[in-house]
Amino acid sequence: MKLVVVSAGLSVPSSTRLLADRLAAAVDRHTPVDVQVIELRELAVEIAHTFTNGFAGKALAAAQDAVAGADGLIVVTPVFSASYSGLFKSFFDVLDKDALAGKPVLIAATGGTARHSLVLEHALRPLFAYLRAVVVPTGVYAASEDWGAEGLPARIERATGELAALMPLAVRAGEPDVVPFAEQLAALQR
Repeated sequence: MKLVVVSAGLSVPSSTRLLADRLAAAVDRHTPVDVQVIELRELAVEIAHTFTNGFAGKALAAAQDAVAGADGLIVVTPVFSASYSGLFKSFFDVLDKDALAGKPVLIAATGGTARHSLVLEHALRPLFAYLRAVVVPTGVYAASEDWGAEGLPARIERATGELAALMPLAVRAGEPDVVPFAEQLAALQR
């Protein structure tokens, strides 16, 4: 199975990328996956050009294809002004409107304080619901004080277990939905 990780961290090293890597490794422990990481900071110029000229450059087009062909996604953004970053949102704005339909997505975010943890429920979950993705029930937020503390590893394991269970049911963009995803999900939960 193919897992695509979208990381919107801007610095090197990045706590956003660190969380993305921990999540991907945990999914791989649950079920073997081929992981591809997309670093949005490397695509920032191409994303901006796509807005102005309507065409994705080679690297951005490859990232878009990877997302559309994935069996599951992990998306991680730093919190900026109590929401996802503009670069993060811009990437999802330039995707095909059906690229995430039926695709399992694990949402995650990093921030300097635990006070921003509701970004998962008030910004990321609605965005991916609008894009018709299937967002796993457990999101993962990591504040500065969470690194090395109790709680984060358990949240990572729970969320990645949920994603790993849904990935075999992924509906890929452009493929016929032989068994409606909702029926597959209901069968899995029995």
